[in-house]
Amino acid sequence: MKKINLSAYHPILDIQDNVVFASNGNVVLGYRVSLPEIYSLSEKDFEDLHASWFQAFKSLPAGTVIQKQDSYRKSTYTAEELPKDTFLQKATHHYFKNREYLQHQSYLFFVLPLDKHLKASKYVNPFRKTEKGIHKKLDHQVREFIGAVNDAVSFINNSRKINTFPLGQEAILEYTHSYFNGFHQDVDTDIRLDQKGIAIGDHHFDVLAINSEQCFGESLQSSKVNEKFTSDQFTFHQGFIDGLGLDLEEDHIINHILYLDDKHKWRKVLEKKIEELSKSSNFGTQNKVVLKKIREIVNRINEDDSSRIIRGHLNIIFWSQQAEQLGRIASKIKTEFKELDMLPYYPKGEERKHYFLNSYPCFASNFSNEDLYVTDLKHALCLNINNTNYRSDHTGIIFNDRQHNIPVLKDVWDEKKKRIKARNFAIFAPTGEGKSFLANNILRQYFESGVRLVIIDLGGSYSKFAKLYPDDHIILRYEQGKNLGINPFYISNDADITPERLEDLSVFLLELLAEGQKVSKGKEVAMKKVLLQYYQQIRKNHSLASLYHFVDDNKDTLIEGLGIREAHFSTYDFLHILSEYVEGGLYSFLFNVGADQTYKIEDKRMIVFELDEVRDNKEILSVMLKLIKSAIQRTIWQNRSEKGIILFDEFAKQLKFANVLESVEFYYQAIRKQNGAIGIILQSINQLPNNSTSASILENTQVIYSLRNEKGYGELQKRLNLSAHDLNQLYSIRNNLTGNRKYTEMFIKIGKESNVFRLEVPPEVYAAYLTDGSENETIMAIYNQTNDMEKAIEFFLKEKV
Repeated sequence: MKKINLSAYHPILDIQDNVVFASNGNVVLGYRVSLPEIYSLSEKDFEDLHASWFQAFKSLPAGTVIQKQDSYRKSTYTAEELPKDTFLQKATHHYFKNREYLQHQSYLFFVLPLDKHLKASKYVNPFRKTEKGIHKKLDHQVREFIGAVNDAVSFINNSRKINTFPLGQEAILEYTHSYFNGFHQDVDTDIRLDQKGIAIGDHHFDVLAINSEQCFGESLQSSKVNEKFTSDQFTFHQGFIDGLGLDLEEDHIINHILYLDDKHKWRKVLEKKIEELSKSSNFGTQNKVVLKKIREIVNRINEDDSSRIIRGHLNIIFWSQQAEQLGRIASKIKTEFKELDMLPYYPKGEERKHYFLNSYPCFASNFSNEDLYVTDLKHALCLNINNTNYRSDHTGIIFNDRQHNIPVLKDVWDEKKKRIKARNFAIFAPTGEGKSFLANNILRQYFESGVRLVIIDLGGSYSKFAKLYPDDHIILRYEQGKNLGINPFYISNDADITPERLEDLSVFLLELLAEGQKVSKGKEVAMKKVLLQYYQQIRKNHSLASLYHFVDDNKDTLIEGLGIREAHFSTYDFLHILSEYVEGGLYSFLFNVGADQTYKIEDKRMIVFELDEVRDNKEILSVMLKLIKSAIQRTIWQNRSEKGIILFDEFAKQLKFANVLESVEFYYQAIRKQNGAIGIILQSINQLPNNSTSASILENTQVIYSLRNEKGYGELQKRLNLSAHDLNQLYSIRNNLTGNRKYTEMFIKIGKESNVFRLEVPPEVYAAYLTDGSENETIMAIYNQTNDMEKAIEFFLKEKV
């Protein structure tokens, strides 16, 4: 048995920025690689990434060694990024903390070997210090190499889907320690190497490799069909070796090492090999197979001027705390290789030790010809891993990834507008698929992060979650014969009478007078003059009725006194039409001013308008929406620095009335000037009329949520200009509503980025979002007794166990 103590044989002499001077004379540049999220890439995306790697690497100098290392570690979710202040936040934090998942980290290393001819003997002691030629300083050769690598890295970063970040001294030393410490986090230990295997502390290691042309099957591609998500309707793609990545669910590292060789030299070597094999091909089928493969390689090189000959090595290092588990893991890896029509090599003894030690980047130049396959660069790059875990933003709404249901923060507000110019959103889903549940999840988290909400609801879907914040919300429910308590004419003092306020009130009155969208400037000015005169003369108890009486009392002198024409303001029309909304009028109850509630609205951060009873009355709903608009202007839009969201739930039912769509379009235009967003919820995009107004709304909606729809997504794709891969993602949506981890899946598109996410929530959150059914009735019955929603949910869950 042999022990290696890293402190006695440290592989690094010096580090300058991200440039490592190794003890064996090699120079290494190290980078961390940020890859796209798993499932987010289409077949064309994989092809484009393959082309980017090729363009980046093809011009690097002969002798360069490139190592891409993808490390997969079993980890537990810390929940550090999740807030834990409120009742539901605490429940979510506790529910997901310590959940197991596989964490992926991707690295890219460029090695300038001390011996550029790359003729390593079979076994090299990687820890041997070399006496001559050590690059102790940035000499000319090293500077040229760094310049070439910088060019390659810039090209990769310009692909937009991949970013590289230089590894600094601390990161490189930490990486080195972790590798030779066997990925132990709690102890420092030694490497034990013998004929039986490799052990580092409690971790037992083994290796499988692709180390010759004989290991490959008929073809390599940049991607392959993902059988899990593909059906007769659509084809979903994954990277060619993705089954060896996150899907393996074991502790392991994929090392892909490329030796960039001189094309002409290797063409001659291969041609000589062909000549030798041709003479001996009759002596066995294996020789015939190798001969055929080498001829294919030479043909590819001869046919493609841009081809770049390489020698390559792929290995998978895997480990477990139980040595007997290594056979099981090896079996899984072999099965995956078999799916790819590849036959891995299983090194033993010295070979295995050699593969493990030389998969550390400083030693990557130590593989001998017997350890390397020969092919062209394009062929080899099909073995790159091109995606990673779902990635959390620094802030955002919590969803779950599709791999392990780990929480993922998605910034759907995009404060700096890097991904979207308009943060308005739309939710599409048929009845019963969880539209309101999803909306509750989004709005609740927005609210807890300080965003003001105005919810216009025809279905009563938000009152339960609102009741968790008793001091911060108000629910204004329309009941026949009662007003909503909104008085648009209320002012607390003269400072409220701003030009903007008069503008808003004049628009409100002109809409009430059914003047329509095209109102002349003359009529707007005339209305503002009347309003200003009203506020100057009437000093208290302002309301529509009060304004009506003011105009009635002054009808003989008002027009002349203000210097306006009858064509711009008709006192007769004003009094005649608005008589329906004042004392004795059919709709006077809408504007009755009892105890004024305006101050209550302005103090609340969540205002829910429940208009369920009025959904079929065009006149009342129209007036209600105008009243709500005035409330929004005095709450959300009063302070432009404050974030605010307006949500129209059951939007299709509101769209039955022609003026509603135009009214909503007004919000979309006005919201651009505010720090806000508008959300609409629809069963189908077909519920939006196919006209210019709807087109304008959709154009300004850049965050799309779609839940499962058995009828398909053709119209959604057409009207939102979704890509073919967006459509494939939609078709791949699967829900799981049984077992311990129930979840729904949804498609989310933020600007040009899209993926399928899951929504799994703890029992407390599930109870808070329920909108109907017997469980909801039970919770509400408990709430009616306790008047405390937290206690009601806790009691319900306790009784349920």
